[in-house]
Amino acid sequence: MNSESIRRPASIWLVRHGETEWSLSGQHTGTTDIPLTEKGEQQAVEIGKFLQGRNFAAVLTSPLARARETCRLAGFGANAKLEPNLREWDYGDYEGRTTKDIRKVRPGWSLWTDGVPNGESIERVAARAQAVIDEASASAGDVLLFAHGHILRILICCWLGLPPQDGSLFALATGTVSKLGYEHETRVITSLNMSG
Repeated sequence: MNSESIRRPASIWLVRHGETEWSLSGQHTGTTDIPLTEKGEQQAVEIGKFLQGRNFAAVLTSPLARARETCRLAGFGANAKLEPNLREWDYGDYEGRTTKDIRKVRPGWSLWTDGVPNGESIERVAARAQAVIDEASASAGDVLLFAHGHILRILICCWLGLPPQDGSLFALATGTVSKLGYEHETRVITSLNMSG
């Protein structure tokens, strides 16, 4: 089978939801369903303007409100499918806590290498991210994803064939768009943190 006959999306567009009070404060926000701030709502509107005129074969969104609302305000809510695998990392006992706070009791702690007690393993998050890539790869064109910082960083690793811990190397700002694609047959990052 030659590379031309492999079915693949032209590209996968990643949208990190707009700002929330916890993204602003640096609190780990996994399962807590908090709304966008006023700035986050404006970021979502700007994303819609940035993506205006682009056609997507599929639009998938995390079921959490901050991602769904970003999707809706960007103008893609009517065509979006809820995708549970796009929900954010479950931080367990560290939900709502900042890294600085956690390091008071666990000096040198890193989410990427030390994980979270009573939460989700990084391997489980990576398996969910890979499932999203598999779903996107079944589409006939570009795919648009609305989700969260850490799940998207791990999804980038899965796309590139890197271990999920390497997600620590990618920073995704709230209210930005990134793009994954191909250079010839090689999976690449086309762009990161484009503003709406």
